[in-house]
Amino acid sequence: MNNFAQHGDHDQYITPETLQSLGRYDFPDPISIDPEGIGIVAMGGDLAPDTLISAYAQGLFPWFNEDEPIAWWCPEPRCVIVPSDYQPSKSLRKQANRTRWQLTLNQAFDDVIHACSLPRSDGLNNDLPEGEHTWIHEEMIEAYTKLHAQGFAHSIEVWDETGQLIGGLYGLKINGIYFGESMFHRASNASKLAFWGLMRLCEQSHVALVDCQLPNDHLMSLGATTLPRPDFLAQLDRLISSRSINWHNNFHQPLAVSLLDTANPWQHQS
Repeated sequence: MNNFAQHGDHDQYITPETLQSLGRYDFPDPISIDPEGIGIVAMGGDLAPDTLISAYAQGLFPWFNEDEPIAWWCPEPRCVIVPSDYQPSKSLRKQANRTRWQLTLNQAFDDVIHACSLPRSDGLNNDLPEGEHTWIHEEMIEAYTKLHAQGFAHSIEVWDETGQLIGGLYGLKINGIYFGESMFHRASNASKLAFWGLMRLCEQSHVALVDCQLPNDHLMSLGATTLPRPDFLAQLDRLISSRSINWHNNFHQPLAVSLLDTANPWQHQS
């Protein structure tokens, strides 16, 4: 059942009253249950849309291997990036200017999440060695596909000049915050261009923070930083109550990567 209301040109806005009606699923307070900052704060439950929305709204996310109990994490510190602070490298700018690749929004969510589940995905939220991305298994794919159908999970795709999918990312957007989950590439720098596209989209749609969850070298090279867990949770309470522009299917036109450095590159469909 979909417990979330939709309002005009905005994504499904989750009011404080709606979160209260979810019961916040009795997840423990991360700081009280995990004072040493190990990161894992709960076990069990399910991956139903209401459960996931309630968890993310409290700063928790699921991360577990197939055939294991669901583990809910809230790491200390938290890896984040402020979209307005993001600066692409000179080499990435040069590549964007000389390529004919395009970005799209929500045009191939299923392809993106399956590609992210394969070895050699460069994930947004894990620090496992390359090739060990077993956490994106069928149970997780099914759960986030349902969230995509409800308007919460979103993908950005990168296409080459022949129309082949060569990179992308996906994650969850709740009001004024985007929770990054994973990204992949099949061509050099394709995932970095998807990430740049995400930063510009967030800027244009009033998404003030991207949660990258766990830090790794790749994310830090893209400009991510870390916040103490209490600071992240304080910002989260504010951001999940703020409104942002919708990211619905077919709402944004394809974007040439050569336009990423221009003002307001993502354009609405007429």
